[in-house]
Parts: sequence; structure tokens; C-alpha cells
Amino acid sequence: MKTGHRLLRFIPVVLVMGIIFLLSHQPGPDVRLPRVPGIDKLLHALAYGVLAGTAVYAFPPETRRRRTLGVGLAVVIFCLLHGLADEFHQSFIPGRTASWADLAADAAGALLAVYGWSRFSAPGGMVPVKEPGIRN
Repeated sequence: MKTGHRLLRFIPVVLVMGIIFLLSHQPGPDVRLPRVPGIDKLLHALAYGVLAGTAVYAFPPETRRRRTLGVGLAVVIFCLLHGLADEFHQSFIPGRTASWADLAADAAGALLAVYGWSRFSAPGGMVPVKEPGIRN
């Protein structure tokens, strides 16, 4: 695969990271969430689940097929590091604070996304992987 095509796979990752940054950069009073207990944690998990999904996609298909555990571990670590950086960033935003609970929700979202990928899409999961040139 050409280098340009490989780099294109990272565009969704960068876009999701940018959206997370913009949302976390909102001052506390400007954040309008529904008054549902735990909704912020659910949104953290959702955002980092999407980030994990785009990060899995960024790996070349042949790497995803052969190194499921390595890809999953790398993606979860990447999401945790991004979540940690995001919480640190929020500590400088008026009305916002860093939260270990938010980081835990980020980790839960990333882990669920990676688990879903490994269970349903990765080789050995429940969805068969079509090999080029092989009829299933």
C-alpha cells in the first residue's frame, strides 16, 4: 500500500481527536448536557469508543488480521494516553476539572470498542474475514 493511502487511514483518528479537543475546551458554564445522571460518563465512553474504532481502522488490514492482540493493546493504550492528556488539558479550562472517573469512562469506551472489534470483526471472531482470492 502506498504511503499516501496509509496516511489517509489516520484522517478519521485526527478528526475525532479534534472533536474531543474542541468539546473539552468549552468552559464549564458553556457545557449543556441533559440532566441525566451519568450522561457525561456515557458520552466520554462513546467518544473514546469512536476514537478506538478509528484507531483500529488506521492499522493496515494485514496487521489487523495477524496481530489482533497487539493492535487492540496499542489502541487501548493510545486512547488512555489521549484521555489523560485531555483531562490534563481540561484542568486549565475555566469551570472544568480533571477527573479520574472521566478517564475511567474513556478507558471503558476504548475497551468496549476493541472488544467488539476483536469479537465480531477480527479473525477468529464471529464475522468471517474474506481473504482475497478465496471463496467463502
